[in-house]
Amino acid sequence: MATPSTPVVRPSNWNLPNLITVVRILLAPLFVWMLLADAGQDGALRWWAAALFIVAIATDGIDGAIARRHNLVTDLGKILDPIADKVLTGSALVCLSILGELWWWVTIVILVREIGITVFRFVMLRDRVIPASRGGKLKTLLQSVAISLALLPLWLVFGDWIYWVNWTAMALALILTVITGIDYLVAARRENRRHHDHD
Repeated sequence: MATPSTPVVRPSNWNLPNLITVVRILLAPLFVWMLLADAGQDGALRWWAAALFIVAIATDGIDGAIARRHNLVTDLGKILDPIADKVLTGSALVCLSILGELWWWVTIVILVREIGITVFRFVMLRDRVIPASRGGKLKTLLQSVAISLALLPLWLVFGDWIYWVNWTAMALALILTVITGIDYLVAARRENRRHHDHD
């Protein structure tokens, strides 16, 4: 005797992980205002802006972990999560360039890669997923560390030598950003070819 199949219950879009992601996006304008209002004076607003960025970017892993652990993964969450990352890191890079603390070409290269890959993923690969590589995850971590170091006015505490640490971290993040972007496109092309061969 056949038993009726149990309907699949989809998690609500209005859940805790998605709420955390939305809050991260909403924190970006406040972060931008604090950083630009300080105007490179390295005052209290600069420290608060840096702290806000670090907290917001650090919660990236928290919302994903909660979603997976409690089966709250949603399509909306899959879309919002990378958007939150790009909004936060993009805002920080643009602001640092506006303040004259980061070359514009560095900001442009990173943003073109991040936005380009995100759009490519949504438009070209809607029916298949290219999993994040270890290099991609390391890239995200390096970007977060490099931007956090650039935002924190640690030169006031440790002296000018800290700039070398900041520049090295940003250079490594930039190199890995470009390499992983190329690697992702190669993997996508390989996956497309395999998909067409099976067709």
